[in-house]
Order: sequence, then C-alpha cells, then structure tokens
Amino acid sequence: MVVNSNKKSTVKIIGGSWKRKNIFFYDSDSLRPSLNRIRETLFNWLGQDLSYKQCLDLFAGSGVLGFESLSRNAESCLLVEKNKSTALHLRDNINILNAKNASVINSTAEIFLENSKEFFDIIFYDPPFSILNPNLLLSEIKKHLKPEGVVYFETNKQYLGNEFKILKNSKAGKVYFYLLQ
Repeated sequence: MVVNSNKKSTVKIIGGSWKRKNIFFYDSDSLRPSLNRIRETLFNWLGQDLSYKQCLDLFAGSGVLGFESLSRNAESCLLVEKNKSTALHLRDNINILNAKNASVINSTAEIFLENSKEFFDIIFYDPPFSILNPNLLLSEIKKHLKPEGVVYFETNKQYLGNEFKILKNSKAGKVYFYLLQ
C-alpha cells in the first residue's frame, strides 16, 4: 500500500459515545473505509451495545470498524494493519479518542492469524478488493472465533464458502457484506 501523505481524509463515527467524532487517515489506493450506510446496517445487525465483546479488526486501514465497536462499549479491539504508516495513524486516532481499550499490531493479517492464540467475539474482515481470493483467510479466521462469535465480511465478491453459516447479508453498489457464524 502506498500512502499519499499529502491527502489527509476523515471519516465520522456514526454511533455510540464517539458519535460524530472524526477518524483521520491518509488516502491510498487500497484504503477504503466502509460506507456509513453499510456501517449503520452492520451495527443494527450486531446491536448497538457491544459490552463485554472482544473485537478484532483485520486489515484495519482507517480503523473505523474497530473504533465504531469501541464507541459502542466493546471491551477491547485489536487493530491489525500491515502498512507501518497507516498503523502509526491508527495509534494517533487511539490517542485522540483516548481509546485505552484499543491496540494496534503492525503485521499482515496472515502472520497475525498464524501466530496469535487469541479468540474474539467479533472479527471485522474487510480486506482490500485487490485480494484475488478473500475467502482463503476465512478458515484461519474461524480458528480465532469464540463460540457464538461472528465474522463481519465485506468484499467485492459473493461469499460462496462453506466455513460459516450466513446470518445476514446485503449489498450496496458493488460491495457485498455478510455477518457469518
């Protein structure tokens, strides 16, 4: 991912205690924050109060999915981002929001999943659309899900896998999004 450090962008948190607060990030070709209407649907699916939930935001990018979960009382959120500069900006947003229950790991999703022994209630999986087969990581993601946990999967391709049951799904433009269990 090439970061264009000249173009600073923002995306607003749409709900919870940080509603209307801005998240800052620098534009790049593959960084694409989830649209407001998609996030609104997602958090209607998950519920507005995520108390006691431990979340993982793989391919964190702007971090908006993780910050939205923390804004809605998630117990914790781990943001995994491979781009060092983007990971530093995530840490800046953590400081701006005083998000003590957020942490950032500068790693690829693949390496993180391979080395981590942690389990999560909610895993946000929103990889860059340039990934040829985003379904490949789903079997690894499944190993980190708590019983009754869910995966939010956002992609530009239909999910045809059998690793998970589709609880909810929708489409906005060319974006497919799923709540899997």
